[in-house]
Amino acid sequence: MHNTDTPTVVFVPGLRDHNPDHWQSLLADTLPKTRTVPPLERNSLNLDAREAALDTILSEIDGPVVLVAHSAGVMITVHWAARRDGHQIVGALLVAPPDLETPMPEGHSTVQDLDDAGWLPIPREPLPFPCTAVASTNDPLSTFDRAADFAESWGARLVNAGAVGHLNPISGYGHWEQGHQFLEELLEEVATGAGTDS
Repeated sequence: MHNTDTPTVVFVPGLRDHNPDHWQSLLADTLPKTRTVPPLERNSLNLDAREAALDTILSEIDGPVVLVAHSAGVMITVHWAARRDGHQIVGALLVAPPDLETPMPEGHSTVQDLDDAGWLPIPREPLPFPCTAVASTNDPLSTFDRAADFAESWGARLVNAGAVGHLNPISGYGHWEQGHQFLEELLEEVATGAGTDS
């Protein structure tokens, strides 16, 4: 249990769960206070189970938390926040939000499967904590315009990361220096009390 004012950074992976070569894993290794939502059973789509896994991690942390979510982890975060007060969360970095309402490339879950598992519709309510959304201009899982629409509805600051694919190892990330910078900026905002009206 942590009991200090320095936030614990909690990483929320997407549906493909933990990957040691993913920028989330590499970034976690550089930080002093982190937790990562653990993997579920392979191919488990159930959103309630994903939210419960996040709840379990948060219940073990005494103090403020900054969430760092990628891909479907972003959607886990916004669904979680829509159903809970989120008082423990002081900020979030939301990277490459996928457009789950639009059919995805082959090899990904279908819209019907995602709907059946509780992911749809995507929440559009403002998030109750400061957040930064990072979107790509050539993400195969979402157009930039859709990601921008999500960010606006959530009250997030939108960052255009350029043509960086889905910001995963297949896209070459891996180590993502810009992600470290975005997190540092968010932690600084939290520390100074900036952005609390987001």
